[in-house]
Amino acid sequence: MEFERIDAVAKDSKAFTDKQTKASLYKTVWRWHFYAGIFFAPLIIFLSITGGIYLFKPQIENYMYHDLYYVQQGQQKISSTEQIHEVKKNYPHAKITGFTPSFAPDRSSEVEIMVNGESISVFVNPYNGDIIGKLNENARFMAWVKDLHNGELWGGTIGNWLVELSACWFIILIITGVYLWWPRNRKSLFGTLIPRINLSKRNRTFWRDMHAVTAIWLSLFIVVQLFSGLMWSGVWGSMAHRIVDPISGNPEGDQPWEKYAFPKSTIPTKEIADVPWAAENLPVPESSPNGVKTISVDKVMQIAEKNNVQPGYRIAFPDGETGVYTIFLDPADVYPNRPLPWAQQTLHIDQYSGKVLAKFAWSDYGALGKLISLGIAFHQGEFGFISQLFMLALTIGIIMIVVSSVIMWWKRKPKGKLGAPALPENFKMLKGVAVIVIVLGLFFPLVGASLLIVWVLDYFVIKRIPIAKQWIG
Repeated sequence: MEFERIDAVAKDSKAFTDKQTKASLYKTVWRWHFYAGIFFAPLIIFLSITGGIYLFKPQIENYMYHDLYYVQQGQQKISSTEQIHEVKKNYPHAKITGFTPSFAPDRSSEVEIMVNGESISVFVNPYNGDIIGKLNENARFMAWVKDLHNGELWGGTIGNWLVELSACWFIILIITGVYLWWPRNRKSLFGTLIPRINLSKRNRTFWRDMHAVTAIWLSLFIVVQLFSGLMWSGVWGSMAHRIVDPISGNPEGDQPWEKYAFPKSTIPTKEIADVPWAAENLPVPESSPNGVKTISVDKVMQIAEKNNVQPGYRIAFPDGETGVYTIFLDPADVYPNRPLPWAQQTLHIDQYSGKVLAKFAWSDYGALGKLISLGIAFHQGEFGFISQLFMLALTIGIIMIVVSSVIMWWKRKPKGKLGAPALPENFKMLKGVAVIVIVLGLFFPLVGASLLIVWVLDYFVIKRIPIAKQWIG
């Protein structure tokens, strides 16, 4: 009997310890979730609003610049060389940097020029060569929205880091949120998968369900959206490029032009053209000067058609004697009749011989390259108007999640205090959490840096200021 009593006490002690561990873990995760949500809520709402606007870039620009984009359909288009010649006559000191051929019977052509360090698009009637008007690329409304969204406009590199940091922490918010939401002993669908909505009694339970249930239904789509957005970020995006590039070529892992015996530069393609994501970091090959005249843009267009590049492509002109013509199609830039993501292509053409020095199409992408490119297309709503509406609904859902969390916090916040969740009682049982923190810090470098900064502030500042310590809790 004594042994049975000892065994029972041991079991009770173990059960108590397990319960204590789970409670400490729950409080730690909740505390993470709380602080990340409080600090990044304003920026997440801001990014959702600007991203929601940018989703409809094709429709908005089509409306704003309708008089520049559209022309009266004629009988016969003049050659692209003649169209560019008309621009040269009107801008004799300008440098021609690019050309977008008219891709529909009623669309204008677009000649990109550089004047006094500014990039300007000149719109030309393809039927008679008349100059319709011009547009400073940096003055486009959607370029302004894009720079707001990525942080460049209001913070430069630091702004971009803050946007990246908020996206990384949002992913952690989703992970910790799923842990906190997990039903455990709750068996009812209401409050778990179905919100308990009572419009006449909008208490904390109402806002909790609006927050948790909405988030759990949208969580997978939000994570895809966040990771695809991170592909453009300065730190994590650069890391992703280094991982993807070696396998983004053909199945053997070679670069797509290693079969071409032509010299290659060290310049990444993104520095000469706004190509699709998968082609951004690929080195630009070089033309071989041989005393022959540069081929015409009409010849370049014939090469594009021969390689089955769909209408809506753009042509970047050679820069210097070893520069190349770059043909690229990014479906995101085409409206209406936008091609699907797998139509994207990037070609580099020798400016003298017209030989294809590099051809990088969807079939050349590796599995991960295709997956990321699809994620980016999903992020920008490139699968048609329905996908734009879906992404808009997703951004509205994110705003609802954040706003409901702020209201929920405000309702429970003690007067004069931040109202942070209490610290766990037993830190010794949380070694696993420390490992998770280290892993997340390594996977998201800016998260690791932010955690280090917070720890330094907490240890050397907040703990030594009683008022701040009491306010934070």
